[in-house]
Amino acid sequence: MQKRLLSILVFLACGIYTQAQEFNCKVTIRHDKITGVDAQVFTGMQNAITDLVNAHKWTNDEFAVPEKIDCSIYINLTGNNVNGDIDGYSATLSIQATRPVYNSGYTTKLIDYVDKDVAFHFAQNGTIHFDDNNVSGTDPLSSNLSAIVAYYAYLILALDYDSFAPDGGTAFLKKAQNIVNNAPDGKGISGWKAVESTHNRYWITDELLNTRFADVRSFWYTMHREGLDSMAAKPNESRTRILTNIKKLYNVSRENPSSILIQFIFNAKGDEFVHLLSGAPKQERAQYITMLTSLDVPNAAKYNMLR
Repeated sequence: MQKRLLSILVFLACGIYTQAQEFNCKVTIRHDKITGVDAQVFTGMQNAITDLVNAHKWTNDEFAVPEKIDCSIYINLTGNNVNGDIDGYSATLSIQATRPVYNSGYTTKLIDYVDKDVAFHFAQNGTIHFDDNNVSGTDPLSSNLSAIVAYYAYLILALDYDSFAPDGGTAFLKKAQNIVNNAPDGKGISGWKAVESTHNRYWITDELLNTRFADVRSFWYTMHREGLDSMAAKPNESRTRILTNIKKLYNVSRENPSSILIQFIFNAKGDEFVHLLSGAPKQERAQYITMLTSLDVPNAAKYNMLR
């Protein structure tokens, strides 16, 4: 893969290539809404999730230390005693991940998403394990936490690899889809099924793997590898390449108006598009603003200010 080849050459040349796992993840647990539970439970929960993401081997590739993917997981516990389980919790999970842009000190977001369908069991002194071949485990509520975390780990890897090579993340999308297909199932567990919502974990991976949305992944590669990574050497050409390819997203959105994928992309990239648009000649912005305000309604006012 192009990413691995470039990185190995660079780090071998610098004499600093060492083996490392794929993620550098910071996990935060907010538990102010939970009472009557020893605070050490939440410290253990945070450490267990951190260990799962950072210590588990998610790929067959070797990552140099500077190549590890920076990400953060913020879990806001909203309730406990789920289904009468004193160690059962409901929560929202916010996840972010970034990727460095070549020849710059700039990092670009790969994902910025809030998952509101989170419920799990975690007892004091508990640990978290994940097995691709036994996603649902022996207890659905206990296994749901590891399944959700693993799902997003594979999704981040897919988006990262897609940004370095066309469709480079397909293998990881299929691993994420395997989790969806074999996810824990039980009372209080949601987010895995197509019938539950049009905006959940099922649909994110389904659309990324669906040929109807192929232009989204094509755009993703263009934006990162052919656009942002070339910005330092050819800023105007690279910016124009990204902006002109917005048409791909616009066409996909028109054909799939209820898609979660477009919204998912703009959650991470909205502010970046505003910045890119601000650098374009004013007389050229109108054509892009029309598409962007349609695609990214929450940021429409920001785009319109650049007319």
